[in-house]
Amino acid sequence: MSDAKRLFFAVDIPAAIQQEVIHWRAAQFAPDAGRPIAAANLHLTLAFLGDVSEEKQRVLCELAGRIRQPGFTLTLDDAGQWLRSRVVWLGTRQPPRGLLQLANLLRSQAARSGCYQSPQPFHPHITLLRDAGQAVKIPPPGFRWSFTVNEFVLYESQFIQGRTRYTPLKRWTLGE
Repeated sequence: MSDAKRLFFAVDIPAAIQQEVIHWRAAQFAPDAGRPIAAANLHLTLAFLGDVSEEKQRVLCELAGRIRQPGFTLTLDDAGQWLRSRVVWLGTRQPPRGLLQLANLLRSQAARSGCYQSPQPFHPHITLLRDAGQAVKIPPPGFRWSFTVNEFVLYESQFIQGRTRYTPLKRWTLGE
């Protein structure tokens, strides 16, 4: 599969909020807590697609283009750690219905198109740290960022010169 690309659908985090989150993360977690995710790579994955052929990508893009739903407000006000996957994350205490609907649609379309989908329930989150092998102290409630989500994006994930880069390939606008 020489034309395969590693793809996922995601929600972008506005640049200003990316920077605020990066500063907050630096103040909340020790430098050795884990490997920090670059500001430009902060996103909320809706559906991971894996290695996808050009033909399957075309089909998935066509299906994504048929989605009709309004935008929604996303509030980031929760954090946690998954010790097993060694990830520290930022998330939402009350995921908006629009976010859950969008993720469910994209995940079901991906599954029907032959892209493996985890049987785990969707847990909307932004990965802050990877390789967090030890338990970290999670900041107390009180942090909060909100923004309007008016689009979703198909990204390609590439490992280039020792770094992971996410390249947006296509965007779709939400709205009736």
